[in-house]
Amino acid sequence: MQPLATPRGGWSAALLVTLIAGLLRFINLAQPDTTLTDKGVLEGPGDIFDEVYYACDANNLLHHGVERATNGFCHATSSGAFVVHPPLGKWLIALGEQLFGFNTYGWRFASAVCGTLTVLLVVRIGRRMTGSTLLGGLAGLLLALDGLHFVQSRVAMVDVFLCLFVVAAFGALVVDRDLTRQRLAQATDEELSRGGKLGRRPWRLVAGLMFGCALATKWSALFPIFVMILLALVWEVGARRTAGMRAPWRVTLRKTTLPLLACFVVLPVALYVASWTGWFLTTEGYDRHWAVGRSTSWPLIPEVMRSWWHYHWEIYNFHNTLDAKHPYQSHPLSWPFLGRPVSYYYPPGIKAGVYDCTAASCSREVLAIGTPALWWMILPTTLGLLARWVGKRDWRAVALVSMMAVSILAWIPSDLKGRTMFLFYALPSIPFLCLGLALLAGWLMGRKDTLQRGIGSVVVGVYTSLVVINFAYLYPILAAQTIRYDQWHSRMWFSSWI
Repeated sequence: MQPLATPRGGWSAALLVTLIAGLLRFINLAQPDTTLTDKGVLEGPGDIFDEVYYACDANNLLHHGVERATNGFCHATSSGAFVVHPPLGKWLIALGEQLFGFNTYGWRFASAVCGTLTVLLVVRIGRRMTGSTLLGGLAGLLLALDGLHFVQSRVAMVDVFLCLFVVAAFGALVVDRDLTRQRLAQATDEELSRGGKLGRRPWRLVAGLMFGCALATKWSALFPIFVMILLALVWEVGARRTAGMRAPWRVTLRKTTLPLLACFVVLPVALYVASWTGWFLTTEGYDRHWAVGRSTSWPLIPEVMRSWWHYHWEIYNFHNTLDAKHPYQSHPLSWPFLGRPVSYYYPPGIKAGVYDCTAASCSREVLAIGTPALWWMILPTTLGLLARWVGKRDWRAVALVSMMAVSILAWIPSDLKGRTMFLFYALPSIPFLCLGLALLAGWLMGRKDTLQRGIGSVVVGVYTSLVVINFAYLYPILAAQTIRYDQWHSRMWFSSWI
């Protein structure tokens, strides 16, 4: 089944799935409210894992233009804070704080918006790649019901922004691929003899912008960016070969190298540097004056740029030597099996009368865990897609496997060096898992009016229902609902989840 790259249509289904995702993410978004507990104790965002860093950094960016060190709960000092991630994700969090105040709803608002938008993008990308509104909607619905994506869409952390930008960049490249093939198919023999006339390619520009946004959110964006650049190059070579050009690799490299460097290297780097504007324009940033008065072999480089470069060297050294033990760290190869989820929030000792507890003992948790019915399909989905690629050379299969695998396998070298890592690092792979499952569903159902389609539809329906039930069952421990201790414990399927 080949994709029908039609941009119009299917919006009703896309908006319906997006509405479902949005409702799930925004309902009780402020809970757990770590500003004031039921016991009347003033708490801070540190009660939700890394919110203590991101919410406060965002607040400092909003009021001071740069991250500052804090004294107590988000009381900014006059000195710069050493932060290990670029500013863009925190600026997005700051936007929510500006709109709704420095509270749990305010600092989680941007995450909920971007998590919901990611579902919309997956629906539209799925429809474009399959030519099916049903399959696109299925991909988006599966993502809407993933537990980890749900949790990351409801906390003040930057991983959901990275996920959005990676998915948006991939979608832009898919659109560019379709338009390139259409233009080459319509080209005359004379135009093809000169390499083909492709005209303006705004979707490559969009992809470059998304590369820059992803990189300005987290350095780990480099992994999927590298894969997407390779995919874009291979897709263009394939388009030229299909159009009948001789030496498609040579023609592609000759005509594409400079534009590709401009869109995929120069533009992202420029946007990344621009994201640090607050650090450049203020004087309190960490290492802001490091180069002042220091001798250098590069006297023509301004002191501020040398200070900025040194700061980046310190960030790199931090990431490269991060080996502190953490109770919720895990190994990349365990991520597809949900070997060790991360408990973001679990207040101890909840008794009757606390947090609406009506039993002798209750639990209230935010557990960053994927929906098992989805995550445990990572390996089967990968094998199914690879089989499709080997048998049919389907470009979609190898593209989705590449994007699904990179956010997991790329961490293995760091793991071998003992770096501390967590399950949520794999978040960018999940939208592509959902797209891959949708493709497999389309192949399983086959053509219309056949027995295969009937059986396949039943299988897909049963599986989708299983995902819905699985998500609903886990929902209390994803959304910090107060439940009896025995109900909580029944959801801890393995000792490593506790």
